[in-house]
Amino acid sequence: MNGHEDKKATFFITGGGTGGHIYPAVAIADGLSERGEKLFYVGNPDNLEYDIVSGKGFKFLPVKVHGMPRSAGLGLLKWCFELSFAIMKSCFYMLKYKPDAVFGTGGYVSAPALIAAKILKVPYMMHDCDAKPGLVTRKLAPWASAVSLAFECAKSEIKNPNCLINGNPIRKTFKTISKEEARKSLGLSNKTTLCIMGGSQGARTINDASVDILKKLSKEFNLQIIFQTGKKNFERVIEQLIKIYPEYECDSNLIVRPYFEDMVTVLKASDIAVSRAGSLSISEICASGAASILVPYPHAAADHQRKNARYMEEKGASLYIEDDELNADTLLEDILLLVKNSDKLSKLQQKALLLAKYDAADAICGKLLETAAQKR
Repeated sequence: MNGHEDKKATFFITGGGTGGHIYPAVAIADGLSERGEKLFYVGNPDNLEYDIVSGKGFKFLPVKVHGMPRSAGLGLLKWCFELSFAIMKSCFYMLKYKPDAVFGTGGYVSAPALIAAKILKVPYMMHDCDAKPGLVTRKLAPWASAVSLAFECAKSEIKNPNCLINGNPIRKTFKTISKEEARKSLGLSNKTTLCIMGGSQGARTINDASVDILKKLSKEFNLQIIFQTGKKNFERVIEQLIKIYPEYECDSNLIVRPYFEDMVTVLKASDIAVSRAGSLSISEICASGAASILVPYPHAAADHQRKNARYMEEKGASLYIEDDELNADTLLEDILLLVKNSDKLSKLQQKALLLAKYDAADAICGKLLETAAQKR
C-alpha cells in the first residue's frame, strides 16, 4: 500500500458569494468525497454557499468576509479588520484540522483561507472560471502549487508556471440525464424549450425584457419557457406578469420560479438559454448542448462577463446582446432568429457541445490529490 491508501488526506475547500464560485468548489468537494477523502468547506455563513454545502452534509467552517469596498474611507478600514480576523480564524481552523491541501475558486470568500494557507505553508491549488481572472486569483497565484483555468486566454494573466486549462468543474449529472428525462421531470412536453435565467441572484434587465414577451412566445410560437427570476426579483416579476398576462398560471408552457436548486435538469431540458455571461453558467449551458443568448452584466469585476460572452460569440456558440441594448424587442428578435432558423439553432448547439468539458472535476481532483501527497 502507498501512503495515500494508508491514510486519506484532509482538504479545505473554499469559495462563495455567487454560484460561479460555489458550484465549481462543490463539484470538487463531491469528487473528493466520492474518493473517500476528508474535507471541510470554508465559507461565509450569510451567503448562498452555506445552504448548498449544509444541504450536502459537508462540514462547514464559517468565516465572515465581504467584498472589498471600491473607494477609500471608513468602509475600507472596517473591511481590513474584517479580512484580518477572517484570516486569523482560517489559521485557527488549519491548526485544528490540519489540512493536507486547500482548494479555492477565487473571489473574496476564498481569500482568507488561501492567505492562511500561504502563511502556514499549507499547499494550495486555485481555480479561476473567467476569461479575465479575478483579483484574488491574480494576487495569490504565484505561490499556488497549481492554478486551474477555464479559459486558455486567462493564462497570460497568471504568474505561475503550473497552469492547467481544465474548463470549469461541473456536476456529473450533465452527462447522465437526457433531454427527454429532464423535460419529463419538470412536467414539460417534448418540444422546443427556452430557459431564461440571470444567475443565482437573477438579473433585472433580463427579467424586464422577458416578462413582456412570455405570452407571445407561448401563445404564438408554442415555446415552453422555464424562467428563473432570482429570489430578490420574483415578486416584482410576478406583479408585472399579472398585469400583462393574468392567466399565466394556467399556461402549461410556463414555469416561473425564483430559483431552481437543480439547474442541471433545467438546462438539459432546454434548447435555448438566455443568460448572464458568468463562466459557470456558460460551462453548464455548453454541457447541456443549448444555444445561448448572453447578456453580460456590465458592472462585473474587470469586465469579465463581457470577455466571456465575446469568447463564446467568437467560437460561434452564442448570440450576444449588450445590457444597455436589451429590451423586449431585441430579445424577441434573437429568440425568434433561433426558433425560426433550425440550422442556425443547431450550429450554435453543436459549437456549444464542442466547448463542453465534462472531465474538469476529475482532472482537478487528481491534481489536488498530488498536491496533498507532496506535503505528506
